[in-house]
Amino acid sequence: MRKAMKWLVTVLAVLMLSCAFVLTGCGRQASVVSIERAESRGSDEVFTVTYSDGSTTELVISGGEDGQDVTAEDLWQTYIEKTGDDITYEEFLEKYLTIESGDNSAVIGKTLLSSMKVYTEFVEQTIVSGGFGQISRQEGVYIYTGGAVIYSMGEEYSYILTNYHVVYNADASGGNADGNENGDNIARRITCYLYGSEGEPSSTNSRDDYGYTLYDYGDYAIDCEYVGGSVAADIAVLRAETQDILAVNEDACAVALADGYEVGDTAYTIGNPENEGISVTQGIVSVDNEYITLDIDGTARQYRSIRIDTPLYQGNSGGGLFNVSGELIGIANAGNGSEENINFAIPLPIVTGVADNIIHFYEDGDDSTSGLYTVDFTASSAISSQNSKYVYDSSSGSGRIVEEAVLGAVRGIAEELGLETGDIIQSFVLTRDGESTEYAIERTFDISDLLYTFRPGDTVYVNYKRDSQPLKSAEYTIAEGDFVSVA
Repeated sequence: MRKAMKWLVTVLAVLMLSCAFVLTGCGRQASVVSIERAESRGSDEVFTVTYSDGSTTELVISGGEDGQDVTAEDLWQTYIEKTGDDITYEEFLEKYLTIESGDNSAVIGKTLLSSMKVYTEFVEQTIVSGGFGQISRQEGVYIYTGGAVIYSMGEEYSYILTNYHVVYNADASGGNADGNENGDNIARRITCYLYGSEGEPSSTNSRDDYGYTLYDYGDYAIDCEYVGGSVAADIAVLRAETQDILAVNEDACAVALADGYEVGDTAYTIGNPENEGISVTQGIVSVDNEYITLDIDGTARQYRSIRIDTPLYQGNSGGGLFNVSGELIGIANAGNGSEENINFAIPLPIVTGVADNIIHFYEDGDDSTSGLYTVDFTASSAISSQNSKYVYDSSSGSGRIVEEAVLGAVRGIAEELGLETGDIIQSFVLTRDGESTEYAIERTFDISDLLYTFRPGDTVYVNYKRDSQPLKSAEYTIAEGDFVSVA
């Protein structure tokens, strides 16, 4: 074990402790925020321990020649000696240590197995000027590109996520509907490629049954079908046969999902910028939740987004946004087009809530349900915020904004639950298949995110405050008629 972990110190940047412990010489209740390798002193390795009260101390570990033999096991042994905690080495690694290294190539390499580039075909009409002021209109095939991620892989089918605006084209002409089961403005053909097995379409001399040019996508192309999407969420779900994906790369896999993200986190995007092939860019999360305005289909809408300084370019849309552990935290969807690298991504709770919702109603066996649905609770504009503040957790060294969600109007299941205007929603308790889960409401948008996860037959009740009195609502079983379609 010691030999296997010998590499640790040479690449170690920071060891972050996820729980508090107290070392000799520090305040009795001060919790450790971080342990940072400071320097080597001959055969000793010196670490600076930083505490939640701002104080620091040194932790010196003997490590052989130039300190290069200090390992994670040495840190574990020192931890036991200083705290008396009875914990195994494996538990120590899992519970306390997160390693940030200057070389993230291994993490990035893993995420590339879940990353794709996507091409979408549309029929558009162009105006051609002729002699003597004559104008003619011609229809032809136009191809656009973006990024995508493998969301889940089953034995028969795999689901792939990208932006809705990657598969939607407001400028598609009437000819785009010819033989197109996806809809008038959705791509008539969608093709994906895996990293390392990339290609691009090339025109042929052949025509389809409607007279449009056929394109050859090559041997690595993976044909996808459109499952559903939402312009309001800017998420689209595609489906491909799993055997087609594995035939190209047997190691291809679904993305790992993060538990969350925070301001300051490193953020990688993987996409197909400028149609130059799948590539990686790096930055940080600048703002955890920010509203931006986008016009995808002729209607300006507000989109809740993560602001990142990670560079984004044309073709990054739909690609994954990952943390330093290679876990998905969002889907890249917008940039400001300037040099400042103020760019945006769809937060993971929206991505997963919308994707799972679309997949559920696609697979429910009811041909009348497709796309995105939410439960009629109350208008999102009727939920207001009060007492918003930043809360810092000294034990984890991170913080978050919390607020109270106040009902400004009551309708739908809010009325069935017995709620009233002015009630403060504290949590939802959802029961499905006999198991109950409580979801805390710490931001107003937590409610709309949660409603995407509701399914027919779920039972729900709400914990809330009315006139400062904590109360529990009646229980209600959600029916199919409680769902409304989302654009």
